[in-house]
Amino acid sequence: MATRRFTLDYGRTGLAVEIDATNVVGPLEIKPVPPLPDPEAAVAEALKRPIGSAPLAELAQGRKNACILICDITRPVPNATILRPLLKTLHEAGIPRDEILLLVATGLHRPSTPEERVEMLGPELARDYRVEDHHGTVLEEHTYLGTTENGVPAWIDTRYVKADLKIATGLIEPHLMAGYSGGRKLICPGIAALETVKVWHGPRFLEHPKADCGYLEGNPVHEENTRIARMAGCDFIVNVTLDQKRHVTAVVAGDLEAAFLEGVRFVREVVKAPVRQPCDVVVTSAAGYPLDTTFYQAVKGMTGCLPIVKQGGTIVLAASLSEGIGSPEFQSLFRENQSLDQFMTRILGKDYFVMDQWQLEELAKVRRKARVKVVTDGLPAAVLSRLFVDPAPSVESAVADALREYGPEATVAVIPKGPYVLPVLEPAAGL
Repeated sequence: MATRRFTLDYGRTGLAVEIDATNVVGPLEIKPVPPLPDPEAAVAEALKRPIGSAPLAELAQGRKNACILICDITRPVPNATILRPLLKTLHEAGIPRDEILLLVATGLHRPSTPEERVEMLGPELARDYRVEDHHGTVLEEHTYLGTTENGVPAWIDTRYVKADLKIATGLIEPHLMAGYSGGRKLICPGIAALETVKVWHGPRFLEHPKADCGYLEGNPVHEENTRIARMAGCDFIVNVTLDQKRHVTAVVAGDLEAAFLEGVRFVREVVKAPVRQPCDVVVTSAAGYPLDTTFYQAVKGMTGCLPIVKQGGTIVLAASLSEGIGSPEFQSLFRENQSLDQFMTRILGKDYFVMDQWQLEELAKVRRKARVKVVTDGLPAAVLSRLFVDPAPSVESAVADALREYGPEATVAVIPKGPYVLPVLEPAAGL
C-alpha cells in the first residue's frame, strides 16, 4: 500500500497523519481563490457600493444609535477588518461611539470571556466600544414579534429590536442545517430566545431532507429564519468568505437577502469538492480552532462528509475537544438516553425537550448511515464511548481497523478542513 501524508485542521496546531491505503481520495479542499490584497479597503468599498441597498453612509444619516451583531468565538470572523471601516462610516454619519453596541450573537452558546473578546475584536475595539453578549435563555431580555405561519414564536433580543440602525456581520460557509451560515443567521439563532430556537430547531424542521449543508431552496430551516430576520428588521449586512488560510476572499454588503445570496453564489463553487462515488472511509476534522473545541461543535465535521460516505461506512474525525462535550444541557442528553433510537422516539413525541438536542439529532442522522471513530486529546476514551461514537487512539489506527473490515481495496477520502468543505457526489468527477 502507498502511504500519503496529510495535515488535518486540529486545535491551533494541526494534526499530521499518514494514510496507508491503496485507494485514497483527496485531499478534498476549498478551491484556491486569490485572497483580497487589502480586505479592509474592500469592506470600505462594499459599504459605498452595496447590493440591493443604499450606501451605509446614507442609511446612517439621522440615526441616533446602532446595534452591530458579531459572531461569537466559535466562528473565525475577521471582525476588526469588517468593523473598522464600518464604524468609521457610522461616526462620519454622526453616530457617536457611546451610541454603538457590538452585540455578540451567541445564540444559545455560552457567554464570551474578556480574553475571547480581545481575540475576536482586537484590543482597541474590545476596549473602546460597548460589547455585550446575547443571553438566549433569559426571555425577559427579548421582544416578542409575533408567531410565524409555521408556528415559530419570534423572540428577538430587545437591544437589537429597539436599535435605530440594525447591522449584522458574519461569515458565509456551509452549515449543517441552514445550508450556509451568515446573513440571517446572526439574528436567528444568533440573538433569538430559546423559545424561538427550540421550535425552529425542532424535528419538524430538522428532519426535512433539505435541512442540510449546501441547500437553500426548499430548506425550511433557511426559509424560516430568513422570515424571522425580516420580522426583526435588518438595515444592512456585511459578510465575508475565507480561504484555506482564513484570508478574506470576498466581501458582500447591503440587503439582508440579496447580499447574502450573492455571497452564497460565490462561496458555493469554491467549497464544493466533487467525488465520483461513495467512499468506505472518510477521514475528516472539525475545522480546528475555534470550531473543534467541543463535541457539540465537532458534530459538524461528521455531518459535513455524509454525502460521500457509503451506507455502513466509517467516519474518522479528529477534533481537539479542548473544552469537552458542550453545555450542561447537551451533556445531560447522553445520561438520559441509553440509545439514539430512544432519543429520537422521545423528541418525535410531544413532551420531551432539552436545549441543544438538535445537535444530538444531527449525530443520530450521521449514525444512521455510518460508524464514527473520534481521535482527540480532549476527552478520555471512556467518556467518548458514552457519546454514541467509538474512541480511537490515532487516525492511523482507526483507518487500519476500517481497512481490515472493508478490505485493502477500500476507498479512503480525506477532508483536512472538515465542514468548511462541501463534498458532493458527481459521477463525472475526476476524483
